[in-house]
Amino acid sequence: MEISIIGTGYVGLVQGACFADTGNSVVCMDVDEKKISNLKKGIIPIYEPGLEEIVRRNFQEERLEFTTSLKAAVERGKVIFLCLPTPQSEDGSADLTRVLAVVEQIATYANEYKILVSKSTIPVGTVDRIRQIMRKKGKQDIDVVSNPEFLKEGSAIEDSLKPDRIVIGSKSKRAISVLTDVYAPFVRTGNPIMVMDERSAEMTKYAANSFLATKISFMNELANLCDKSGADVEWVRRGMGSDPRIGQQFLFAGVGYGGSCFPKDVKALIKTAQEHEYEFKILRAVDEVNERQKRLIVKKMLRHFNNQIQQKVITIWGLSFKPQTDDVREAPALVIINSLLEIGAKIRAHDPIANSKVRGQFGGKVEFFDNNYEALKGADALAVITEWNEFRRPDFDRMKALMKRPVIFDGRNIYDPKLMREKGFIYFGIGRNGE
Repeated sequence: MEISIIGTGYVGLVQGACFADTGNSVVCMDVDEKKISNLKKGIIPIYEPGLEEIVRRNFQEERLEFTTSLKAAVERGKVIFLCLPTPQSEDGSADLTRVLAVVEQIATYANEYKILVSKSTIPVGTVDRIRQIMRKKGKQDIDVVSNPEFLKEGSAIEDSLKPDRIVIGSKSKRAISVLTDVYAPFVRTGNPIMVMDERSAEMTKYAANSFLATKISFMNELANLCDKSGADVEWVRRGMGSDPRIGQQFLFAGVGYGGSCFPKDVKALIKTAQEHEYEFKILRAVDEVNERQKRLIVKKMLRHFNNQIQQKVITIWGLSFKPQTDDVREAPALVIINSLLEIGAKIRAHDPIANSKVRGQFGGKVEFFDNNYEALKGADALAVITEWNEFRRPDFDRMKALMKRPVIFDGRNIYDPKLMREKGFIYFGIGRNGE
């Protein structure tokens, strides 16, 4: 199958590489000339485990190509996937400016029957808007489909090649048949291809992300209550997570969620509800709790240091919003660092991958280290913000010797409080201290 990917960002590059890896002929298009030039040289613009290998292999075997020409990509692809960003507008809604502008161009270039598939996260009713543009341009023979992605950063290749489900929003039997064939290699183990109407498919993506964000904010609220009541949120998590109706995933308390999806998708669904004259009260609370949670660890520090945090050296372990990615969009670490800088703390930071993504944001106000132990020298406290595996089993004796004060603020509850106290650390977790 001839497949074109419009927008070679995180989703587009991963999905395009995986389509090529199952034998399709794929061209990935992007307006960023430097990105396309680098991709042709094997230079990958994002960090994602396994992505570099799969891109290079399929490029070398000529199943995967890169171009800056939208016209060439549209004319070539039988199936055209829109993988364009839908950033958050000031009012919380998804900004469709780029998507709709590209659709106008696609309508001009389309030279025969095409299936135009939106993988971008788009508000309910966007496929109808795209279809209207096509009809206005006289392209009634273009089928427009909603096919939301459910990739998790850090495991995107696995999620793409072995998806939990494929959602196809379309009423066109022809488009459904073609896309079912395209996705057949990915669902050989029997995971479902779900066919539904376009609006339900669009809503499904927002519903899934918003529900997962709700679980996270619920656990963070519960952890805060555990701190006040003397309960341990880790025991509570295990007790409730063993119920199959609840499950174990997304029940870990911490310093809040970040990334490119949850924050903007929650806000976008709130905005969609407003547009339909409905107040989505639960999601408003989810969003508010998450913003507050990002600052919780700073409040714990202020309380511990009796509000005397000026000139204190705080080491931050972890800058990306989650492990196995260099993505720092909406990362809690950035909020925490900014808050600490505002009250006069000195920041030393380390992340296994994301240092370079953050270094330029603070204008020399933060000292970055390639080694996590080096970042601890003379520290008054350590704050663990991202739960990278290399932080889970460190040399605690070495840490204690390097630090000015043996104080740990564990923003992801990766250490055992009892062990920390036995090692001589003053330890603060999230919902584990009975504060």
